[in-house]
Amino acid sequence: MRKEYDFSKMKGRKNPYAKRLKKQVTIRMGVDIIEYFKRMSEETGIPYQNLINLYLRDCVQSGRKISIKWAS
Repeated sequence: MRKEYDFSKMKGRKNPYAKRLKKQVTIRMGVDIIEYFKRMSEETGIPYQNLINLYLRDCVQSGRKISIKWAS
């Protein structure tokens, strides 16, 4: 193995799997929810959109279900 490699002549290319990793969507959220995640973002240094994604991923992985009860 060499001590140094010359990457100046390498051609860059896009990750062919990147499109499968995430999909852009438009979603309406309450202002209070966005502010909450933005505050968490400032505390953690993680972008708020990533925090929302991490939270939703945790819900999926743990099989968390929402409980909705409508007023009668």
